[in-house]
Amino acid sequence: MITSAEVEALVHEAHAGQYDKIGVPYVEHVRAVAAGLAPFGDDLYMAGLLHDVIEDTHWTGGRLREAGVPDRVVDIVETVTNRPGIPYEEKIRRIAGDREATLVKIADNAHNSRPDRSARLPGDRRERLAAKYRAARDVLWAAADPAGIETILAVVNPSLLPELRDRLAHGRGSGS
Repeated sequence: MITSAEVEALVHEAHAGQYDKIGVPYVEHVRAVAAGLAPFGDDLYMAGLLHDVIEDTHWTGGRLREAGVPDRVVDIVETVTNRPGIPYEEKIRRIAGDREATLVKIADNAHNSRPDRSARLPGDRRERLAAKYRAARDVLWAAADPAGIETILAVVNPSLLPELRDRLAHGRGSGS
């Protein structure tokens, strides 16, 4: 089986030359997502690193398996990968049916929702994405354990902790 360090090298090479929507090397996004998942063990750490590799590179699930990535990690990555013709809301509902994929998507959503990142987007796009990510949190947070969500947010995007605490205080959107 492949090690976490080998997955890090694979991801660095796979995303080489790619930049995210604010112009930062894309590998920084997947590293941030993985950092929030590290407390949950190697499989989720690797899934965080790989969460966009099928969607955004030439890698496939089969090729990841051939490289020695554990089947469960590839399954998680395939679950969080966008599929052509599937609306985002449906994708989020599908992800919420898998506990570990839900944690990966929560970390991804948290990083994409960071104020320092969103501030660098044009106003209309910033508002549209904020609404999209908030709606996704309604579904994802309802499918996850609050302690797990808090663990991820503390690392990836502490600015979302008040939103989580408000939802918990009002009985909205968390618990499993």
